[in-house]
Amino acid sequence: MIIERSQMEKEVRPKMRGGKGEITLTELGGKALQKHLRVLSEIVIPPCASIGVHEHSGETEYFIILEGEGVVDDSGTKVVVKKGDVVVTGGGATHGIENTGMIPIRMVAVIVTD
Repeated sequence: MIIERSQMEKEVRPKMRGGKGEITLTELGGKALQKHLRVLSEIVIPPCASIGVHEHSGETEYFIILEGEGVVDDSGTKVVVKKGDVVVTGGGATHGIENTGMIPIRMVAVIVTD
């Protein structure tokens, strides 16, 4: 099966999870195809924008950083992330991400339920 980019649902979320600016999400598989996933999306975070800190219980979220750089709040610890890094959050831990660079962060977010 091939899903063309033009067929993917796109959504803009202002102040996502209490963050700053507008975040763009593109559903990569579509809800009907995500049998074991809660989320499978490409996320674009413009410079100075962020996704606010939030918790993941009963699930694990993976951020796969494809482009850009920023700072992740990893359960209260600030960590710089860049292209090629993977952020893993589950088991009741919290995270948020802010774009501190000059280009948009482009990442894939995957949430797998426990």
